[in-house]
Amino acid sequence: MKTLKFALLLFVCAFAGTYMMAQQKTVHVGTEQGEKYAEIKFDTLSHDFGTFSEDEPMVKCSFRFTNVGTAPLIIHQAIASCGCTVPTYTKDPVKPGASGEIEVTYNGRGKFPGRFKKIITVRTNAKENGVVRLTIEGNMMSPAAQ
Repeated sequence: MKTLKFALLLFVCAFAGTYMMAQQKTVHVGTEQGEKYAEIKFDTLSHDFGTFSEDEPMVKCSFRFTNVGTAPLIIHQAIASCGCTVPTYTKDPVKPGASGEIEVTYNGRGKFPGRFKKIITVRTNAKENGVVRLTIEGNMMSPAAQ
């Protein structure tokens, strides 16, 4: 009886070990020659609006980028550190060698005058730099201070 229990236990352990090994997956990223991948390169990572009036509190800028990879670039998300900053971007894949823009609008309406600095986090399918942080800054002056 002990021999039967031991044989059954040995069989269950062998089966479990084989099953667990079959569940492992090996993923190779960027190691094989000829592999296609997306890569994003921005012309600039920051923009300074300088000084502008509180009377006209909305300012805009664009961050131009190029897909320098060999596969289509997809922007998954562009989010700002504050609700007063709104990025807009293309939802369509950007072909290799093609360019695109992320337009950023800062709305200082109802905000205190003075210096500000906001960060826009861009998440893409790029192989090396899949997350990029863009920065905008400026100085909104009240009409009385000008």
